[in-house]
Amino acid sequence: MTAYVPGITETDLKKIILALQQLAAGRSNAVGSVTLAPGVSTTTVADKNCSAGSTPILTATTPSAAAELGNGTIYVSAVGNGAFTLTHAASTASARTFLYALLG
Repeated sequence: MTAYVPGITETDLKKIILALQQLAAGRSNAVGSVTLAPGVSTTTVADKNCSAGSTPILTATTPSAAAELGNGTIYVSAVGNGAFTLTHAASTASARTFLYALLG
Protein backbone atom coordinates (compact mmCIF):
# COMPACT_ATOMS: atom_id res chain seq x y z
CA MET A 1 0.00 0.00 0.00
CA THR A 2 2.01 2.96 -1.25
CA ALA A 3 1.41 6.60 -0.50
CA TYR A 4 1.94 9.70 -2.61
CA VAL A 5 5.04 11.53 -1.41
CA PRO A 6 5.21 15.19 -2.42
CA GLY A 7 8.61 16.60 -3.29
CA ILE A 8 10.39 18.95 -0.90
CA THR A 9 9.56 21.91 -3.18
CA GLU A 10 5.88 20.94 -3.67
CA THR A 11 3.62 24.01 -3.47
CA ASP A 12 0.32 22.47 -4.64
CA LEU A 13 -1.74 22.36 -1.44
CA LYS A 14 -4.04 19.66 -2.87
CA LYS A 15 -1.09 17.28 -3.31
CA ILE A 16 0.15 17.97 0.21
CA ILE A 17 -3.33 17.35 1.64
CA LEU A 18 -3.61 14.11 -0.38
CA ALA A 19 -0.35 12.87 1.15
CA LEU A 20 -1.58 13.69 4.67
CA GLN A 21 -4.93 11.97 4.04
CA GLN A 22 -3.16 8.84 2.79
CA LEU A 23 -0.93 8.73 5.87
CA ALA A 24 -3.95 9.16 8.14
CA ALA A 25 -5.67 6.29 6.29
CA GLY A 26 -2.72 4.00 7.01
CA ARG A 27 -0.88 4.10 3.70
CA SER A 28 2.90 3.93 3.86
CA ASN A 29 5.90 3.32 1.64
CA ALA A 30 7.77 1.78 4.59
CA VAL A 31 6.63 -1.79 3.87
CA GLY A 32 8.07 -4.84 2.16
CA SER A 33 8.52 -8.59 2.21
CA VAL A 34 11.35 -10.93 3.11
CA THR A 35 11.89 -14.66 2.64
CA LEU A 36 14.35 -16.36 4.98
CA ALA A 37 16.94 -18.50 3.20
CA PRO A 38 17.19 -22.15 4.30
CA GLY A 39 20.12 -23.13 6.48
CA VAL A 40 21.12 -19.67 7.69
CA SER A 41 20.37 -18.06 11.05
CA THR A 42 20.42 -14.35 10.18
CA THR A 43 18.83 -12.33 7.41
CA THR A 44 19.61 -8.68 6.68
CA VAL A 45 16.75 -6.76 5.10
CA ALA A 46 17.81 -3.65 3.15
CA ASP A 47 15.18 -0.91 3.07
CA LYS A 48 15.81 2.77 2.38
CA ASN A 49 12.97 3.69 4.76
CA CYS A 50 14.64 1.98 7.74
CA SER A 51 16.51 4.10 10.28
CA ALA A 52 18.19 3.43 13.60
CA GLY A 53 14.98 4.37 15.42
CA SER A 54 12.64 2.21 13.32
CA THR A 55 10.56 -0.68 14.65
CA PRO A 56 10.11 -3.50 12.11
CA ILE A 57 6.82 -5.39 12.55
CA LEU A 58 6.58 -8.85 10.94
CA THR A 59 3.53 -10.71 9.64
CA ALA A 60 3.87 -14.33 8.52
CA THR A 61 2.45 -15.13 5.07
CA THR A 62 3.30 -18.84 4.87
CA PRO A 63 2.80 -21.77 7.28
CA SER A 64 6.57 -22.11 7.78
CA ALA A 65 6.84 -18.41 8.66
CA ALA A 66 3.91 -18.72 11.08
CA ALA A 67 5.66 -21.66 12.75
CA GLU A 68 8.82 -19.57 13.10
CA LEU A 69 6.83 -16.86 14.88
CA GLY A 70 4.89 -19.38 16.97
CA ASN A 71 8.06 -21.14 18.10
CA GLY A 72 9.58 -17.83 19.19
CA THR A 73 12.67 -18.47 17.06
CA ILE A 74 12.71 -15.17 15.16
CA TYR A 75 13.46 -11.70 16.44
CA VAL A 76 14.81 -8.36 15.23
CA SER A 77 18.43 -8.40 16.37
CA ALA A 78 19.62 -5.10 14.88
CA VAL A 79 18.17 -1.97 13.31
CA GLY A 80 20.19 0.67 11.52
CA ASN A 81 20.04 3.23 8.77
CA GLY A 82 19.01 1.42 5.59
CA ALA A 83 18.58 -2.09 7.02
CA PHE A 84 17.45 -4.34 9.85
CA THR A 85 18.60 -7.84 10.80
CA LEU A 86 16.47 -10.83 11.73
CA THR A 87 17.91 -13.67 13.79
CA HIS A 88 16.04 -16.95 13.35
CA ALA A 89 16.33 -20.73 13.30
CA ALA A 90 18.58 -22.20 10.59
CA SER A 91 15.68 -24.28 9.29
CA THR A 92 15.63 -26.28 6.07
CA ALA A 93 12.18 -24.84 5.31
CA SER A 94 12.30 -22.88 2.07
CA ALA A 95 9.09 -20.88 2.26
CA ARG A 96 9.41 -18.71 5.37
CA THR A 97 8.04 -15.47 3.95
CA PHE A 98 7.03 -12.41 5.95
CA LEU A 99 5.55 -9.02 5.20
CA TYR A 100 6.95 -6.16 7.26
CA ALA A 101 6.09 -2.59 8.13
CA LEU A 102 8.58 -0.08 9.51
CA LEU A 103 7.37 2.34 12.16
CA GLY A 104 9.40 5.39 13.12
